[in-house]
Amino acid sequence: MRKLALSDEILLKIDKPARYIGGEINSVMKDKEKIAIRFAMCFPDVYEIGMSHLGIQILYDMFNQCEDTWCERVYSPWIDLDPIMREQHIPLFALESQDPIRDFDFLGITIQYEMCYTNILQVLDLSGIPLAAKDRTWEHPIVIGGGPCTYNPEPLAEFFDIFYIGEGETVYHQLLDVYKAARQEDISREEFLFRASQISGIYVPSLYDVTYAENGLISSFLPNREGVPSRVRKEVEMNLSETYYPEKAIIPYVRATQDRIVLEIQRGCIRGCRFCQAGMIYRPVRERDVNYLKNLADKLLSSSGYEEISLSSLSSSDYSKLDELIYYLIDTWQKQRVNISLPSLRIDSFAVDVMKKVQDVKKSSLTFAPEAGTQRLRDVINKNLTEEDILHGAGLAFDAGWNKVKLYFMLGLPTETEEDMRGIPELADRIARSYYEIPKDQRNGKAQITISTSFFVPKPFTPFQWATMFPKEEYLRRAHVVNSRLKEMLNRKSIRYNWHEADVTVLEGILARGDRRISRVIRRAYENGCLYDAWSDTFDNDKWMAAFEMTGIDPDFYTLRERSTDEVLPWDFLDVGVTKSFLKREWERAQLGVTTPNCREACSGCGASVFHGGICYER
Repeated sequence: MRKLALSDEILLKIDKPARYIGGEINSVMKDKEKIAIRFAMCFPDVYEIGMSHLGIQILYDMFNQCEDTWCERVYSPWIDLDPIMREQHIPLFALESQDPIRDFDFLGITIQYEMCYTNILQVLDLSGIPLAAKDRTWEHPIVIGGGPCTYNPEPLAEFFDIFYIGEGETVYHQLLDVYKAARQEDISREEFLFRASQISGIYVPSLYDVTYAENGLISSFLPNREGVPSRVRKEVEMNLSETYYPEKAIIPYVRATQDRIVLEIQRGCIRGCRFCQAGMIYRPVRERDVNYLKNLADKLLSSSGYEEISLSSLSSSDYSKLDELIYYLIDTWQKQRVNISLPSLRIDSFAVDVMKKVQDVKKSSLTFAPEAGTQRLRDVINKNLTEEDILHGAGLAFDAGWNKVKLYFMLGLPTETEEDMRGIPELADRIARSYYEIPKDQRNGKAQITISTSFFVPKPFTPFQWATMFPKEEYLRRAHVVNSRLKEMLNRKSIRYNWHEADVTVLEGILARGDRRISRVIRRAYENGCLYDAWSDTFDNDKWMAAFEMTGIDPDFYTLRERSTDEVLPWDFLDVGVTKSFLKREWERAQLGVTTPNCREACSGCGASVFHGGICYER
């Protein structure tokens, strides 16, 4: 019987002790004596967030299908447990075995968003693993990073031995085989890393050198050893119906953020929104077979007891068999009162018909993401959504009995004007007005329109990767323009407005497009006490700004500076299929307000056809 890493005394002191005890239904236990590789899979945030992440669930299932590999999970300890572990010298441990992470062969960290970077250092520090990769020996696990933030891994380059670029189903087994051979041959850690660099999709930061010009720009990014590839191409799983997907979900003792079954119906997006990193890096679009999904849904719901299933995709409406899948789920599972969640769904007559069948009208709200307040700016960002589309969709929903609508927008987009800002509440007012045009006796109470604005952050591998940002005061001024105009609207009492923190936006922009020098700032911020920066209650901008000052790095260089399309960007050595020339063309079209059709309407020559499959070959 395993012994818990935390004593009863500690567990009684902290919030939600079930975060740390493991033993959940469908978690995997193995005999350590029969295992060749131990892999700790980490999500560097609190348990409830990490347990909602589909990517870890897929890799956890994939690794544990191998007889000689045991994959376990670890998450960031919450702020109440962190100081106790330090004071009592308790090393960070895996949930399944409760063994210290430092005893594992690999520590795989999913890097989902920039604001978790200091939590990554917390995980390393509490594990007793040197923060800098160069200080590690065979006594320490190989630290490997994956996830969307690895599409610019450079701000974290100092802390990782390896980055896995792309989708994890393809070459992980090859990497583990190279590792087993390296340990059997008793070669050096450095030689293992070199061999790993020969595998497609594997990036080893220590095997590359960066030089900078006097103006601070990158002048060269080159391998420092013969045989190391100059470019690293992302890994893509092209057949999503014949790959790994867990048939049993781990059931947490603590309510997870997404307390439901997640069924990934496709990857990628045909739309081409110019601000959206996911829409570019996950190209080409690949669908899962509808019969495969039906079977998978039945197994997941039967083995879990969950009462909700979410159909996951960047744009669910674009899945070609969506109607067949939804009506199957309704016919099969509605008697068991299973709710079907439909994120990323365009609101049209089909969507309204489906939601009437699967949702309680009185309790639900519908979500629209116009992103911009005017048609001009929606064309700039290539949203390909007209005001007529929005009003028509809202009208269908209102006619069907809905009265709650959520609207998502961004402020600070390239070319944004005062008119675009004022257009946000004006559009919300027109939506509210369309509701009140319904006869009073046919309405479902008062309209409730919620506007939420986030501040735009340019991301790598998007047409907007060259865009400049603004100081936090300017972001707040733009939010004030929206708020002031809202107060002038006829239906202002039916509209509520929320906006994002500007401090976080500026920092996220620095981390998203930073180079290796930003590693020093991240480390200093962690030493200053920064942790859980994605949480507004624990984010401390003053400590971050002190870290920039202490390291002599100017944050404005990464946010306010105009970038040339000829500049060497920190992520240029990565090959994601989508080419830099395509992104440049889209950047130029954005300046002109010219839209680009989606992938099903016409091929725009983005470069993703290099992967030989998906929507690129549909025609």
